[in-house]
Amino acid sequence: MAVGSGSSICYRPETMTHASTASNAQGVAAAHRATRLGITFMLLAILMFALNDTLGKWLLGTYAVGQLLFIRTFSALAVMTPIIMRVGWRTLFPTHQRGLLAARAAIATAEIGAFYVAVSYLPLADTITYWMAAPIYVAALSPLLLGEHVGWRRWTAIVVGFVGVVIALNPSAETLTLPALVSIAGSLLFTLLMITGRALRGASDVAMVFWPLVTSGIAGALTIPFAWTTPALDDLALLALLGIVALAAHHFTNRSLALADASTVTPYQYTLLVWAMLFGWLFFGEVPKANVLAGAAVIVAAGLYIFFREQRLGKAHTAEPGGSSVA
Repeated sequence: MAVGSGSSICYRPETMTHASTASNAQGVAAAHRATRLGITFMLLAILMFALNDTLGKWLLGTYAVGQLLFIRTFSALAVMTPIIMRVGWRTLFPTHQRGLLAARAAIATAEIGAFYVAVSYLPLADTITYWMAAPIYVAALSPLLLGEHVGWRRWTAIVVGFVGVVIALNPSAETLTLPALVSIAGSLLFTLLMITGRALRGASDVAMVFWPLVTSGIAGALTIPFAWTTPALDDLALLALLGIVALAAHHFTNRSLALADASTVTPYQYTLLVWAMLFGWLFFGEVPKANVLAGAAVIVAAGLYIFFREQRLGKAHTAEPGGSSVA
């Protein structure tokens, strides 16, 4: 490179090539770092969800579901208030899709209630296994509720996923108990929660978290006259921690998706089953049955196939907007 006394600077072509290559290398390295950080955040999020579920099951040995929801809501809203003040209260009141947002809040309340009822009676890993089938139900219901096309490959995976649920449930007079049925109902509610979440993609993240908290807190408050146990100070701290841990899980999830592609980090959500089995064994002495392990493996395999198939079709559709695909 030669620099004269004037204002012009002449660059040799090979220098530009080296600079461009170095810049590209730095960009790739930065992308890799962001991806690794995104995976780390997702793993932390799933750990927080697992701790939340375990803590809830532990406390439900003493306290009613409604009381748990009531105190959990207060602690979560206390943490959320500074965030809401920063982004503005108007974000909680969107101008469009208010009815759907309200319906989603009601569904979320019923879903969390069903989960806590189920996990009060069933092993943690069993309950989580039923909830992990929700993406399969979403794929099955998306043509009806979202107008999405589902081809024969995904329908095959959906059927396989249902087989996994049947294996885990092992239907019989002994296993078809009320808690098991509540688990199935809860996982279907979680499915509706995911579908309404897809339909509300334009809504504020704060609003999506705030309103389910409010409705679940109200539902919990309505049960207080019928079931209330005055908590000890240490238990009160644990009850309050429930809401904080849940918010931390959502925060880490959002950070993960902001740093890395969903196709990279979403599969790590299935590590929740590993944590459920570990914490169930450590804190409650639960050992998953062989049919639950086999069913969980089938459900995870089917869910991952559906997820990666949707990602592939999404990329193909973006690359060829005018083309058609068979899923």
